[in-house]
Amino acid sequence: MAASGAKKKQQQQQQRAAAAGGAGYRRRKVRDAEEKSWQKAGLKLNEEISSDSDTESPTFGGKRKKDNEAEEEIEETAQEKKLRLAKLYLEQLRQQEEEKAEEAALEKDLVAGRLKEDVLEQKGKLQRLIAKDLQPPDTAAIRVLRGHQLPITCLVISPDDKCIFSAAKDCSIIKWDVESGKKLHVIPGGKKGTEAQHIGHTAHILSMAISSDGKYLGLSFQKGTHQLYSASHDRSVKVWNVAENAYVETLFGHQDAITGLDSLSRECCVTSGGRDGTVRVWKIPEESQLVFYGHQGSIDCIQLINEEHMVSGADDGSVALWGLSKKKPLTTVRQAHGNHGTQGLEQPYWISSVATLLNSDVVATGSHSASVRLWKCGEGFRRLEPLFDIPLIGFVNSLKFSNAGDFLVVGIGQEHRLGRWWRIREAKNSICVVPLQRSAAGRAQPADGS
Repeated sequence: MAASGAKKKQQQQQQRAAAAGGAGYRRRKVRDAEEKSWQKAGLKLNEEISSDSDTESPTFGGKRKKDNEAEEEIEETAQEKKLRLAKLYLEQLRQQEEEKAEEAALEKDLVAGRLKEDVLEQKGKLQRLIAKDLQPPDTAAIRVLRGHQLPITCLVISPDDKCIFSAAKDCSIIKWDVESGKKLHVIPGGKKGTEAQHIGHTAHILSMAISSDGKYLGLSFQKGTHQLYSASHDRSVKVWNVAENAYVETLFGHQDAITGLDSLSRECCVTSGGRDGTVRVWKIPEESQLVFYGHQGSIDCIQLINEEHMVSGADDGSVALWGLSKKKPLTTVRQAHGNHGTQGLEQPYWISSVATLLNSDVVATGSHSASVRLWKCGEGFRRLEPLFDIPLIGFVNSLKFSNAGDFLVVGIGQEHRLGRWWRIREAKNSICVVPLQRSAAGRAQPADGS
């Protein structure tokens, strides 16, 4: 029994030794494989270092030094590798944080610049001086859009400059795509007496505006809000809240039909009173109004240039520039589009529409003088200097600059938008899209004109 137990114990020891030997063999095999791979990598590295070092140190000692450095680099322990990767990771985090800090600082500067620009805009002191860089357009590049049966009376451009909305004496409204010139949507006009059954208008549409977010089409929206102002032949101005479908109040003061209406960011609007010969600024919160006198005839159109200045046109042929702090025009151009008629019976061409490129020194005026005229506002808005004419036949009933200032939209009719005194038969009831070109220096100029 004792011999058998000793024999069994001896067998177990041999088995453990064999197992240990096998493990050792496997470890040696793995180690040998690793060494071979490290040797291959080292050999390759040595070759690269050798080729690089030939020009620097051709001596054998220099090469051996490089080989030793390569071997030291290869023989990195697991702990050293972890430490190296950790340092690399921390360095990447540090670089990312620095980049974020730089982006935040840049964004802060941009926001500060935008806030400063907004403040200047609110005060009417932001002015883009671009008139000197405008070039007369190529008449061949003017695009003509036709869809209304009767004279165009008013139009607006969407905030993103991609669409035009036009209305006419046929009581219809058409939405156009600027790029393609195609109709996107049509609201047909209806006949009088069908108001209850018809969705659209059944009488002449004389004014339109679009909200800053492009959601609503109305008369004149306070910029950045859904507060709407409307004016009428009943001589009143009404205030509405479109978002709540609510009527707010009615403002009285004009003694004749209101022919023009405009507003910007402040809670006020401006109107032209037609034959009562006044321009009025309505201060909504104070429930007060300022009255301005200057034209000799019916004031038929008005447009704000910025929060402190505006331009108006009348059927006496004059164009006037106003500052909201003075009751008289800062400057007036008589017979702005010249005269017509036989000698001794000459009459000035009526100013039927005006437009301004917001917060700039550019103004456009329209008549039935066979051209649209562009003007430069002089320093302090105390002068109007003619730039160039754009030849177009017909009554220019509406003018609008694109928000970016790269094109002008003109609403043409055979008749004046407010009456049927006479017709220009050769005119086409159409919308003209006029590209505006700038000199190379003007295109490179910052938006604030500085």
